[in-house]
Amino acid sequence: MSQQVRGVIAPGRDEPVRVETIVIPDPGPGEAVVKVQACGVCHTDLHYKQGGISDDFPFLLGHEAAGVVESVGPDVTEVAPGDFVILNWRAVCGRCRACERGRPWYCFNTHNAKQRMTLTDGTELSPALGIGAFAEKTLVAAGQCTKVDPSVPASVAGLLGCGVMAGIGAAINTGEVGRGDTVAVIGCGGVGDAAVVGARLAGAARVIAVDIDDRKLETARKMGATHTVNSRSTDPVEAIRELTGGFGADVVIEAVGRPETYRQAFYARDLAGTVVLVGVPTPEMKLELPLLDVFGRGGSLKSSWYGDCLPSRDFPMLIDLHQQGRIDLAAFVTETIGLGDVEQAFARMHEGDVLRSVVLL
Repeated sequence: MSQQVRGVIAPGRDEPVRVETIVIPDPGPGEAVVKVQACGVCHTDLHYKQGGISDDFPFLLGHEAAGVVESVGPDVTEVAPGDFVILNWRAVCGRCRACERGRPWYCFNTHNAKQRMTLTDGTELSPALGIGAFAEKTLVAAGQCTKVDPSVPASVAGLLGCGVMAGIGAAINTGEVGRGDTVAVIGCGGVGDAAVVGARLAGAARVIAVDIDDRKLETARKMGATHTVNSRSTDPVEAIRELTGGFGADVVIEAVGRPETYRQAFYARDLAGTVVLVGVPTPEMKLELPLLDVFGRGGSLKSSWYGDCLPSRDFPMLIDLHQQGRIDLAAFVTETIGLGDVEQAFARMHEGDVLRSVVLL
């Protein structure tokens, strides 16, 4: 039997979000209903609100979440009612060509729940990244649920559902940062700071944080950056080269998603170095680089989808590292808020005052 809960929707392009009553259907085959305990406010939710991802309004926002499985549909074996889970937006199919080649983190057929959640008048909602977790409960594909240790607070665990995993994975999985490497991270928001954490975790000898905001640079230093560069007042390419003996960094992680910062990343890497793009560009952006430079500098230019993570492998591992004190996931939580505070959280995000606002339910 369907049930009604409160949730935050974006009704139209750039309209203020509002709390509405949401109808959650019973889970069908391969689906699960999750009682959401915490959900981070991510830039991707803001992109949905602004119409930067699609025009399929109204959206049920929220995707960086953790909670407890309430019920499951037929044929679900991955999780059971009562399991504490982190939600992910790339449920691996296990059957596509990437999965069959043993590269499930590249799964080309990720999936979501087949049923739609609705408003009480029957209007179908588009859940952000197939999750829609700014709600007391949500309906997802069971494969979007990754079971982890329930002793970790949901406000911390949920961060792995998107931004923190994207940043750590960009360093460890996509960039393959190794012991003794020099890493530069351009853009020190939540994803960039997570990339700093990932680089240090992988054994980088030097981590150079680049941003235009001294407050963000100070936070990046607390997260493990060994050097900082304010690119508003200093040429970041020259600064990174100066800090690396004139060569450039082994790995440069671009966590902004803009052509100008990507060019900085491209020219700030060492010969045969790696550039990782984890910042998300908008559809109209174009990049122009001399093809001879692309050829002559060698190395790798990579895009990082969700930190190339495999949730079943990476989420439990990072939770364990947090519990061991080797990474501090709680340091990413700037504030906790209620469902009615999401619009204000978007404003604080614009002002650069927070790493993560986390909705508690």
